[in-house]
Amino acid sequence: MELDEIRRARILVVGDVMLDRYWFGDVERISPEAPVPVVRIGQAEERLGGAANVARNITALGAQAGLLSVVGDDEPGRTIARLVRNDKIDDHLHIDPALATTVKLRIVARRQQLARVDFESTPEAEVLDAHLGQFAALLPEYDLVILSDYGKGGLTHIAKMIAMARAAGRPVLVDPKGDDYARYAGASVLTPNRAELREVVGRWRSEEDLTRRAQDLRRSLGLEALLLTRSEEGMTLFTQGDTWSVAAHAREVFDVSGAGDTVIAVLGTMMAMGLPLREAVTQANRAGAIVVGKLGTATVSFAELFGSGAVVAS
Repeated sequence: MELDEIRRARILVVGDVMLDRYWFGDVERISPEAPVPVVRIGQAEERLGGAANVARNITALGAQAGLLSVVGDDEPGRTIARLVRNDKIDDHLHIDPALATTVKLRIVARRQQLARVDFESTPEAEVLDAHLGQFAALLPEYDLVILSDYGKGGLTHIAKMIAMARAAGRPVLVDPKGDDYARYAGASVLTPNRAELREVVGRWRSEEDLTRRAQDLRRSLGLEALLLTRSEEGMTLFTQGDTWSVAAHAREVFDVSGAGDTVIAVLGTMMAMGLPLREAVTQANRAGAIVVGKLGTATVSFAELFGSGAVVAS
């Protein structure tokens, strides 16, 4: 694998963005006011989250990413815009003055998350309509589209986006949310985790039962493939007439937050390069195993993923 090959891949990421804030500190005593720890904060970090973390993972590999989303006219929104530029992501952000940019604040002590505080609201319909128009204009500039749904309202027009992208000949990968998968009909690949798939098809009793339910869902939605991410069980790829699994890489799991972002980012990058689907899934599986060993929303570099076999061309 050569870095120059990845550099030519262009992926448009659309969806719900958020700012992930981390407050790191030490716990030395319990509060006299309530049975909770008192955390003395010593360090703070800000990272891109949600769809922005997907885009960040793409550029971390060396590929090109554009990010189309909505942020508020507030400090977190401006911070997201700054981080997007710092990570060499093409900024297609829309500003909604009525929106409070989504923020997830995590308090961490001794490498353990003690609490998470969320701040969020839903974007206005008028902004999302303009968002849809720009999506159509951007499609010719990219090889593949990733729709990252975090259920925050930014993908209200997702069915139209899928139809527009497919009409333009662009593959569409979707990281789903909720139990209404009908709105993802016509996508190329859907990437639910076990909990997300169970919410839609119910609990399966065996591998054969899982295959039947997953394949029925894939056919009903008109998907080319459904990729089930299974944590310690690896991944299973369901395509027409075929079911194929790849085992998880044995590795200590430290933090699973953002792992799905890394998986779909690497999968999309490999597909945009023209790799066969099974090979793309294999690389995405390896990337997921790497990122869960890191704290919080994180990325995988070209060197980490491809190691000594990688060639960095000048």
